[in-house]
Amino acid sequence: DSTPTNKNAKDTEIVYDLWKLVSKIINDNNLQESDIKSIGIGCPGSFDAEKGVIILTVNLPFRQTPVREVFAKYTSIPVYLNNDGNCAALGEFIAGGAKNYKNSLTFTLGTGVGGGMIIDGKIYNGFNFAAGELGHKVSRVDGEPCTCGRLGCFESYASASALIRETVKSLKDNKSSVIAELCDGDPAKINAKTAFDAKRMGDPEGTRIVDEYIKNLGEGLINYINIFQPEVILIGGGVSKEGDYLLEPLRNYINKFVYGSGLLEHTKIEIAQLGNDAGIIGAAMLDS
Repeated sequence: DSTPTNKNAKDTEIVYDLWKLVSKIINDNNLQESDIKSIGIGCPGSFDAEKGVIILTVNLPFRQTPVREVFAKYTSIPVYLNNDGNCAALGEFIAGGAKNYKNSLTFTLGTGVGGGMIIDGKIYNGFNFAAGELGHKVSRVDGEPCTCGRLGCFESYASASALIRETVKSLKDNKSSVIAELCDGDPAKINAKTAFDAKRMGDPEGTRIVDEYIKNLGEGLINYINIFQPEVILIGGGVSKEGDYLLEPLRNYINKFVYGSGLLEHTKIEIAQLGNDAGIIGAAMLDS
């Protein structure tokens, strides 16, 4: 089940809508509240897991929103809260591509770059629950603007949005390219797949865009590998649908430039397995 988010509602009203959805699921499955061990919530932005408070989100009106306190008005079921990227990483650790590893990083390449870190089998939250913003390391000082307000963040170069941006730029400069044929000359029809399709067709512009994108993605992942040395990095989101067409050149780039290339064991780079279910599974297991 799902319910649309009313972005015009107050923060506590949105939380109440969430409780109504939970209550409906319980009733539709002929369950009692006593049958439910816990409620897990994955949310964008920053949060306080101990207090059950969403501190701040950019695209929703959450500001110091007491989620656990609101739920407590209607139920005695324990409520757990974490970042949605962390929940996805936990889901992959429990039931997906990272289930055989104690240390993993999960990246979601979509509108931005989401992510989460599992260290020694647990979500790494940082002392202030703000860790895991993997899309916001700086890739280029004074580089492309990011939605966070800074310049040059990793997600400004490695997200699906970044890939689309560069493809649109190419269309404007190359009206007769394969990219123009694929989108009928309409930049609104360009998506994250367009440049990859153009490369498959032997188009020089598509090849240039994809190769530069893989370089930008690879440079960022190399930094994370050098710092954390996780057993596996999982790539999810729309761009990950390219599968081996993305993975093979990405692995080659990383293996060429990563520090400690002479080590016997290296970080594996794989596609995440659970899709949108990763965050749901992870949120459900926050009490584990």
